[in-house]
Amino acid sequence: MSDAAVTGVAMEYHPQPTPGTARPWAFPAPERGALPNGLTVLRCHRPGQQVVAVEIFLDAPLEAEPEGLDGVATIMSRALSEGTDKHSAEEFAAELERCGATLDAHADHPGVRVSLEVPVSRLAKALGLVAEALRAPAFDASEIERLVGNRLDEIPHEHANPSRRAAKQLSKELFPATARMSRPRLGTEETVRRIDESAVRAFFDAHVRPSTATAVIVGDLTGVDLDALLAETLGDWSGNAGQARPVPPITADDTGRVVIVDRPGAVQTQLLIGRIGADRHERVWPAQVLGTYCLGGTLTSRLDRVLREEKGYTYGVRAFAQVLRSSGPDSGGAAMLAISGSVDTESTGPALDDLWKVLRTLAAEGLTDAERETAVQNLVGVAPLKFETAASVASTLADQVEQHLPDDYQAQLYARLAETGTVEATAAVVSAFPVDRLVTVVVGDAARIEEPVKALGIGEVSVVTG
Repeated sequence: MSDAAVTGVAMEYHPQPTPGTARPWAFPAPERGALPNGLTVLRCHRPGQQVVAVEIFLDAPLEAEPEGLDGVATIMSRALSEGTDKHSAEEFAAELERCGATLDAHADHPGVRVSLEVPVSRLAKALGLVAEALRAPAFDASEIERLVGNRLDEIPHEHANPSRRAAKQLSKELFPATARMSRPRLGTEETVRRIDESAVRAFFDAHVRPSTATAVIVGDLTGVDLDALLAETLGDWSGNAGQARPVPPITADDTGRVVIVDRPGAVQTQLLIGRIGADRHERVWPAQVLGTYCLGGTLTSRLDRVLREEKGYTYGVRAFAQVLRSSGPDSGGAAMLAISGSVDTESTGPALDDLWKVLRTLAAEGLTDAERETAVQNLVGVAPLKFETAASVASTLADQVEQHLPDDYQAQLYARLAETGTVEATAAVVSAFPVDRLVTVVVGDAARIEEPVKALGIGEVSVVTG
């Protein structure tokens, strides 16, 4: 007997909620402008986003680092928050904390990115601090020495990390030794040791200026006089116009081969398979994104279905494309196309064998309409959730800036993805991952995996020390 019958109380059922009307969505369109000092500004009003995100792109690429000083851009970016002409490092950190702000900066191949998040009520104060750091960083010798020491401490840990070690080796294999892309982004122990206060300041003076920088500001700007705020902060930053640098072409050797990075006694093998392919300016990019997602973009993609679900070799394998550098439609930019994952040592040979079978089957039979439909739903359908925060919108707009893409690129990309058919996506992913033009880096116990890998016939096999 039910509790309702015992008590004599009638149950009242509320009507089941019904879904609301779907609202159209598009990636936010920024308003573009410029300050008198030459700083480009992209602003994007996002009602309800009370935490404002600011991304500042500085045209200080890694290839501009002086010879023998790889890593100076990274040390410079880290030093921007370590004091100014008005505040010591401790005072600067305390001021940021009082604002409830987070400030980060990092260097990559296209340039340096400075990222700020702060409640809109404290935007003026926090943006003033950022402007102060860009206008007059202290670059105190003792702070630079500390940052160099910290970076040197990081290098052995990165070397010990199998995925980081694989990425380092793949770059070394793909690019000529003279190319900056062939060497670690954050520098080596040898080059970082050479960095001092004078080297950091020289790099800053040569490459950091408002005329070649862009600030992206996203959040709820209701009641904020952004023009006045910018004039009082970033507008007070000055610098010379600078000169355009020649952009060297990207060349890569993707001759099919296998490089084993020996880690005696390793119980797992890290796999990284890659080559250089089309960047976001090329027409094939949307189809390449869609096809690559079908291959290895999620837990239900082909690689995971075979290597994880059917064979149990791994917790997951991913295929992806990462833009390395893109300076315009005819700049010879490139993206890294890669497949990454790890397997237990005994499964190294079988896993690689099955991975190549997946690629060969894909080339022979193509993607299915169901795979294409699922990928479109996942990539396009979740976009409104992906860009819920101001930080995600600001980061994407800054990506477009550093890759010389139009402001409406992201919105157009989603439209192109939805229009891309199965045949087009198949052709793009097969072209991106040709079975005979892939460089495979394997980090593991060479004594146990070398012969099984050689037996696969996927390329000449060499062994390097770990």
